[in-house]
Amino acid sequence: MTTYLDFFELTTEPFSNAPVSRFYYNSTQHSQALTRLMHAVGYMKGLSILVGDIGAGKTTLARRMLDSLPESEYEAALLVIIHSGITANWLLRRIALQLGVENPAQEKLALLSQLYQRLLQIYESGKKAVVLIDEAQMLETRELMEEFRGLLNLEVPERKLISFVFFGLPDIEKNLKLDPPLAQRVAFRYKLEPFTAESTEAYVKHRLRLAGSPRLPFSPEALLAIHKASGGTPRVINTLCDNALFEAFLARQETISEELIRRVADNLGLVGSAPPPAPGAPAKPAPEPSSRPASAKIDLAEIDRYLEGLGKL
Repeated sequence: MTTYLDFFELTTEPFSNAPVSRFYYNSTQHSQALTRLMHAVGYMKGLSILVGDIGAGKTTLARRMLDSLPESEYEAALLVIIHSGITANWLLRRIALQLGVENPAQEKLALLSQLYQRLLQIYESGKKAVVLIDEAQMLETRELMEEFRGLLNLEVPERKLISFVFFGLPDIEKNLKLDPPLAQRVAFRYKLEPFTAESTEAYVKHRLRLAGSPRLPFSPEALLAIHKASGGTPRVINTLCDNALFEAFLARQETISEELIRRVADNLGLVGSAPPPAPGAPAKPAPEPSSRPASAKIDLAEIDRYLEGLGKL
């Protein structure tokens, strides 16, 4: 059975939103961010922050950074926060596990002692302990912020014993204000901005080339339409291009036109593709925000099992 990969002579999906490291696109700003973050952890600056809007490529960059930290020099881990209801004790135990503490204690003082001893072991081995925190905007309580401040207080005369890098939405800044002393300790901040039209085109060509494409199936006008409809957001670019390739395959169109991009974007409900409302037309009501009941409880053991299933990312 012929697929769109066969039709466009591709060896793999070029626009999957799965975080595949080989498709990493080292844009100018991604390169600058990674260089600065590597500097921050190399000199054990303490806390660094990288923010960006939804789909900007934060998780991809976090994984790239993890892959870039030599195992001979770093004891590094990536922790993904998948629920805003985690407790401080759960957080400390996960960090301890990620850094190699066996059988972390349930009691906080004992757990902190175990973690401190493990950090000293890492330091004495000549390595640096670094924990990357993805989806850090979910760290929504002052209690959690205070725990990070406490961990950053663990030092030897020469330097800190642990460094953290937060990756997440701009809401991180609001969370940091819950603990002003921690906010003052941020050594480095960087924000990922949307791609420009030129970067969008380069990104699309990069992904197609790595997927084995012998030619560029998008017309110049289509590439501009992709940028406009996606707003330069990598995740949306991927979704838009993947759908466009499939629709072109169904229509047996070897070249993807601007009109096809606009149609696909409209089907996806992308704002940049829709015509402006007619003068005097009533505005659509905003959807009611959803809320989680304050009494809702989460199963932290279930979160542990999920993270263990992911392995050491």
